[in-house]
Order: sequence, then structure tokens, then C-alpha cells
Amino acid sequence: MASEFNIETWLEQLDSGVVSVMIGLLVGLAFGVFAQQSRFCLRAACVEFWRGQTGQKFTVWLLTFGAAMLATQFFIEAGSIDTGQVRQLNNVGSMSGAIVGGLLFGAGMVLAGGCASRLLVLSATGNLRTLVAGVVLTLVAQASLRGVLSPLREEISSWWLVDADARGFAHWLPPYGGVFLGIFFLLVAFWMVRRHQVGRWWTVAAIMTGVSVALGWLLNSLHAASSFEIVPVKSVSFTGPSADTLMGLINQPSLPLDFDIGLVPGVFAGALLAALVTREFKWQQFTSESGTVRFLVGASLMGFGSMLAGGCAVGAGVSGGVMLVISAWVALFGMWIGAGLTDWLVDRRADEARAAAEAAQRVPGPTAESLHT
Repeated sequence: MASEFNIETWLEQLDSGVVSVMIGLLVGLAFGVFAQQSRFCLRAACVEFWRGQTGQKFTVWLLTFGAAMLATQFFIEAGSIDTGQVRQLNNVGSMSGAIVGGLLFGAGMVLAGGCASRLLVLSATGNLRTLVAGVVLTLVAQASLRGVLSPLREEISSWWLVDADARGFAHWLPPYGGVFLGIFFLLVAFWMVRRHQVGRWWTVAAIMTGVSVALGWLLNSLHAASSFEIVPVKSVSFTGPSADTLMGLINQPSLPLDFDIGLVPGVFAGALLAALVTREFKWQQFTSESGTVRFLVGASLMGFGSMLAGGCAVGAGVSGGVMLVISAWVALFGMWIGAGLTDWLVDRRADEARAAAEAAQRVPGPTAESLHT
């Protein structure tokens, strides 16, 4: 294949780590550009869904997920992605971590105003609120992985473990079942595109956001097959890579060259480029209305929850989901439930009370003449 030849050519001239960084930058740039342009965000999709107002934001998420599923499963069936090297499918997993972590992450992304990927993309467009929330998320994730919160994470994760043989459900599906599943999601998404009049560019950008996830799986798998060194087969994820990148910058004189080191800066650069070209870059900071505390609490919940769930809304929910990892689907379901409950308890009630107060103010009071009649 031409893609195999290209990676072999890189390896002849470059170190394997350099190639991994280049792949991360390429995938990150693509994801950053198209995620920024499509407004891809699980939190926005969840709020629309649970308020019974499924529209453009839910449609964008479904387009992204369907495109990622179809493209990834097509490459698997074509033999271009070796699932035998995918960590999520070949190691012991935690179902309790997926459940608890998914619920916490869903609650956190509602409070913080976006999932981990959305925080990174928005920070590149000048939003200082999401930049601060992203840093807090990263620090809590690192504390959950190797620091003071790691014992609690390990305890919760140990409640319900599943063997590697039980982590995937591709064997439950008929031949090409994953491909047909992707086609189904896309067909539903295209029906919603017409129903909610989603713009053509938003549709294309959402699809390309999903394709970038599949591209990560494909290029890393081809690299692993061509390299004499051990290359992890992975795709787009944010919490773990962001934590490793930040800690590497703080604790190490030089960063290890791998996919994650290229991915995070690539996404930031892609989103920044898209925002500048479309003139959407705008400085935003905390205000009395935005609520600093809820941003920080939400980011903390996402940091801990993502380490429990095995990834963020993209890392577990999309990258893991399209690999048909059971724990990833459970984590994604937990994120939807956690987001819906938190929106109902925190935001929806407040919105309804505010709307009722505004409606009451619009009702004219009694006049002097009416009082005498």
C-alpha cells in the first residue's frame, strides 16, 4: 500500500519517535481545524438531547461518531489496522471505572462548559476560561494517574474488572458488523442534517473530525507494523496526553518523542489556525456571570473521571467506542447520564426559573382604572 511505503520511507530517514511525533502533529492539526469549525462537543450534544431539543449540536456529534466508526472499521476489515496491538482490546479493563468515571466526567463537562477536547479547542480561540479549566483538568488527571488521587482511582477501578477477552464486542456482530454500524449512525445523522438544516460546511467539518480519529488509528497501526521499535497503536485522546505533555515540560529537560507529544500541540495549532482564518479568535475571560468555581469543580471532576473511565469524551467515547470496546461504550453512556443529571439539577432548573421570572415581569400590572372598576 502507498501509505505503508510512505511510513517505511520515513523510517529509513528518521527516528521512529520523530515519525510518531509527525503522525501526532498531522492527526492533531486535522482534528483541531475541523473540531473548531464543526463546534464538535459532547457536552453541547448531551444538553440538547436531554432537553428534548436535539438539533445541530447533537447532529454534529453523531456525524463525527458515525464517520469515525465507518472509517475505522473499514480499515480494520481491509487489514490496515491490527486490533491485536490495540491496548484497550488486549488488556484487563475496569467496568466500575468506566461507570463511575463516565458519570463524573459527564457531570464535570456540564459544569466546565465543555469536554476535554472542547476546552483545548476553545482555549486556542482565545478563551482564557477554558485554558484555566484545561490546566486544572490536566493537573487533577496527573494526580489521579500517579499522584495523591491514584489510590482512590485504583480502589474504584478494582471493584469490577473484566478480562481482555471480554472487552471487545466485535465478535458478537455479524461479518462487517462494525462497518454496517457506522453506516447506520451516518444514515441517521444525514437524516438529522436535513431535518435540522445543518450547514454544508458544518456537515463536512464534522465528518472530517471523525475521519481524523480513524486516521490516528490507521497511521499508528501502519507505523507499528513497519517499525523495529515498539509503537503503541492509539488514536486521538486528550486527558492522558495533556497530562504527560505538561508533566514532561515541568519535570524533564527533553520530551520523549511519541504520538501524544505531537497530538496536543497539533490540535491547539489547528484550532488556532482555523479561528484566525475565519476571524473567530476572541479573548474571553472569567466574569461574574461565567462562574469561576463551577469551571474549576467541573475540570476537577473531568480530570479524575477520565482517568477512571480510561479516557475523555473523545479518547474513550469516540476513539475507544469505534474500536467496539465495551468499557468505552459503558463510559460514554455514563457521560451522557452524568451530563443529563447535572444539567437538570444545575442549569435547567435555573434556566426555567429565570424564564418564569422574565415572563412574570412582562405581564402588565393592574392600572388605577382597573382597580376602580
